[in-house]
Amino acid sequence: MSDGNVIDILKKAIILEQQGQSFYRNVAAQTKSEDVKNIFSIMADEEKKHEQILTDQGKKYQKGGSFEAGIEIGQPEEFSSEVLSKKIKGQIDAASYEAASISAAVAFEQRTVDLYSQRAAAATDEAEKAMYAELAKWEKTHLTFLSGIYDDLLESAWYDSSYWPF
Repeated sequence: MSDGNVIDILKKAIILEQQGQSFYRNVAAQTKSEDVKNIFSIMADEEKKHEQILTDQGKKYQKGGSFEAGIEIGQPEEFSSEVLSKKIKGQIDAASYEAASISAAVAFEQRTVDLYSQRAAAATDEAEKAMYAELAKWEKTHLTFLSGIYDDLLESAWYDSSYWPF
């Protein structure tokens, strides 16, 4: 793949991570739920780590034409427990700002997972491939967690409203 395309993808990835940070920090600042605030703050911090990894790798690529192998990304914050999901669900109304934010975050995380997964599949540099695969794994944990909460909120709203047209 051409250098320009590799750099363009890095730029897009960095911007997605910056947008994620901004979005998650704004939600954390505006929510009334301490648990939602905590989760979105953790996610913003993780997106900052991802941005730094991508920036560092971009510098290495521009300097030497390749990515650094064996970078340590670490493990995603483990906040996807069943207990936390139920606790958060109990604090959020399906038509609330927090629920809308979770819905938007699901779409955002899906877009990021797609970009990283596609790049991991297309990359010819093994270190680049490994980096994007690892980042996709991180983003999938966010996506799975947020999707679970969102699905629970919808289900709860459905039952709470006794809306059964069929």
